[in-house]
Amino acid sequence: MNIGIVLPLPAYYINPALIAETAENLGFDSLWVGEHPFIPVNSQSIFPGSPSGEIPESYSHFVDPFIALSMAASVTKRIKLATGICLITERNPLLLAKEVSTLDQFSKGRFIFGIGTGWLREEAELMGCDFDHRWTQAKEEIDILKKLWNNPRTSHSGTYYAFPEVISYPKPFQQPHPPIMIGGTAPNALKRVARWADGWLPNRITPEDLKIKRKTLNALTEQLGRDPTKLSITIHGQPADRDLMISYKKAGADRVTIRPRAVKTDKEMRTELENLARLTLN
Repeated sequence: MNIGIVLPLPAYYINPALIAETAENLGFDSLWVGEHPFIPVNSQSIFPGSPSGEIPESYSHFVDPFIALSMAASVTKRIKLATGICLITERNPLLLAKEVSTLDQFSKGRFIFGIGTGWLREEAELMGCDFDHRWTQAKEEIDILKKLWNNPRTSHSGTYYAFPEVISYPKPFQQPHPPIMIGGTAPNALKRVARWADGWLPNRITPEDLKIKRKTLNALTEQLGRDPTKLSITIHGQPADRDLMISYKKAGADRVTIRPRAVKTDKEMRTELENLARLTLN
């Protein structure tokens, strides 16, 4: 079982380069960075991870994932570098293609592209997302990214994006592109993974439910003529419980990510990661 580290919130207390380097030395396999560019002051959206539905104050304290992961890439050689998740419908595909391919090139193919469309309507709409049809928009954006990554020249005319023929380099180090992992547990998530992604990135799921969903994903993938063993599952943002991780592995997960406590000094973060390593890796 691979174990990854999620950048804790607030995400700017500790340099992500230090977290990545320490995590790599301890034996963690990946570093995951999420995003919210901002939190609207007035919002009616319900936060899915809280009984009250209130958005946690910590959600105002994300950093830009590509800058953080680039800093991590500069001091590491082995650890995977992942967005968990990138809100793709809040980003221009021409710029996003460049960000992904640049990071993948400089890290020598260590990038994992975790994507989602979010739950925060007010944020998404301010950033140009058609919230009620956000996965239709996301699919169009992924199609554009794949074209930009794999063709010397690309143009596009669609429902949400249109541009004349362009040239976009560099191409990603990984070919045909970095693995794309779809986040969330929406009813159609598994269908999307089976059709056009490389893996699934759920968070609020039990090992018992995962076992059922893994079988469903395998069946959907086989129906489409794809090999289900090529699709990975990462369970995101779990407590550091070794027994729980073993249960996830038996249910079909390939990786579990855990979130360290937010601390304010480098020494405290090293100690925190060492403790997590003892709980999960040994």
